[in-house]
Amino acid sequence: MTIITEPHLHVSPEALAGKERDTLHLSWEERRWTRKRVRTTRGREMALALPTGSVLRPGDVVAVEADWYLAVEGRPEPVLAIFPRNREGAIRIAFDVGNRHFPLAFQGETLLVPDDTAMEQLLARLGVPWERRQEVFDPIVGGGHRHEAGKGPVDGHAH
Repeated sequence: MTIITEPHLHVSPEALAGKERDTLHLSWEERRWTRKRVRTTRGREMALALPTGSVLRPGDVVAVEADWYLAVEGRPEPVLAIFPRNREGAIRIAFDVGNRHFPLAFQGETLLVPDDTAMEQLLARLGVPWERRQEVFDPIVGGGHRHEAGKGPVDGHAH
């Protein structure tokens, strides 16, 4: 059994060329687990033994073997898609969601939050349009990092 101890391996696409791609399809909550046995889409048994506070992100490569590698993929899950009327409205929504300690994700001009009664009540109070969806939820993680340029919490860089 392979034991995964790092949430992201820095490996070039060239190093993965010719290797079979295997995946872990995980929800947002599952990507926050640091200790767990998992099975890949190709049936491999793996164990997560990640540092406390680690978060797996869609696209992370977490294992590289001689003829295969393992990448993390997000699994669609229930979310509320919020359509702010303007930038100020988006900031207000983000503030109120964060004030309730809920995670928040951006998808273009749309904000995503977990499908939860407390979020429904908040959105009704704010009077903003929203709808239920099944989406990969990849929220902003405070103090975390992103691997793609321009997708960090503020300017593409973790602070």
